[in-house]
Amino acid sequence: MKLTKTLLASTALTVAAGAVAADGHMANDMTLVSWGGAYQQSQINAYTDPYTEMNPGVTVTWDESSAEAVAKLRAMNEAGNITWDVVDVVAADALRLCDEGLAMEIDPDEHLAPAPDGTSAEDDFGDLLVGDCFIPQIVYSTTFGYRTDMVPEGVEAPNDICDVFDLETYPGMRSLEKRPINNVEWALLCDGVAKEDVYDVLSTEEGQEQALAKLDTIKDSVIWWSAGADTPQLLADGEVFIGSTYNGRLFSAIEEQGQPIGMMWDAQVFDLDGWIIPEGLSDERLARAMDFIYFATDTQRLADQAKWISYGPARASSAPLVGDHADLGIAMAPHMPTDPNNSKNTFLYNYEFWADYRDDIDAKFQSWLAQ
Repeated sequence: MKLTKTLLASTALTVAAGAVAADGHMANDMTLVSWGGAYQQSQINAYTDPYTEMNPGVTVTWDESSAEAVAKLRAMNEAGNITWDVVDVVAADALRLCDEGLAMEIDPDEHLAPAPDGTSAEDDFGDLLVGDCFIPQIVYSTTFGYRTDMVPEGVEAPNDICDVFDLETYPGMRSLEKRPINNVEWALLCDGVAKEDVYDVLSTEEGQEQALAKLDTIKDSVIWWSAGADTPQLLADGEVFIGSTYNGRLFSAIEEQGQPIGMMWDAQVFDLDGWIIPEGLSDERLARAMDFIYFATDTQRLADQAKWISYGPARASSAPLVGDHADLGIAMAPHMPTDPNNSKNTFLYNYEFWADYRDDIDAKFQSWLAQ
């Protein structure tokens, strides 16, 4: 697919115009899919507001269905009616959609902007280009927040992942995501499995049963969440003592809302989030989607997103441009999951494992939940 380049004089930025439609036009509306909340707002601030300002005839509609992106895109493909133009997904879901032919393959050096110093997009994104269809935006982590005013007197605040499983020292309700990912890894770590062996163990029936057995020890004290906003709200309401969610959600609750919440970074799970473009778009819609992607994933735009959310930009060239929070004025670098003080003991998410095992382990996990 050949990209044409148009100089936008008002911004002195070169923006690729994607695959130009047969009649030379791009669609004037886009439906973008994301996760809602503070993260989606950071995308609006950094990406779509400046994009529509440069393209005043373009209308952007947001859909907050990223959590169900795989199932919904399968259904749209089955019906022959793709209503989404650009979809934000985690890396593992992007791999699944790519394998199933539901997402377009992307050539980074053809479809994405180079770094300001001329470094190719492929080299700038580097190892974060984990799939042929995936355009990474951010490095984020799933980690734990806890109520600082609910830590038992005389007890140190939780700082170890296995404190989540210690109901005696840290009584109270927990909140965990209503899916196996992350939960089963943490369970195995806290059942004595070495970090480097977790996915080998989890690939076996016995290992999956071991993880669920460990989760059984706290199951009666868990509120299960489905949306990223759930844990911060449960913490704010005092309904749980400790709970997992995305680090950016906790940053918002702590720094922006002033909630009595602390962060526990131990065994935070690094993951990637980014865009895919669905297969099956019309020429005009594809041209608009590609034009937007070229703009929204350049060096400055990814750095700009970090003004509103504590997620690390996926481009190497963006990191030095990360500055202060746009509204609070606080330095954002220390709040990133990649900061050395926060990443002393991280757990690296295995995208390929979950692309292969997700459906089977999901079914087993949901059956366990129903017991």
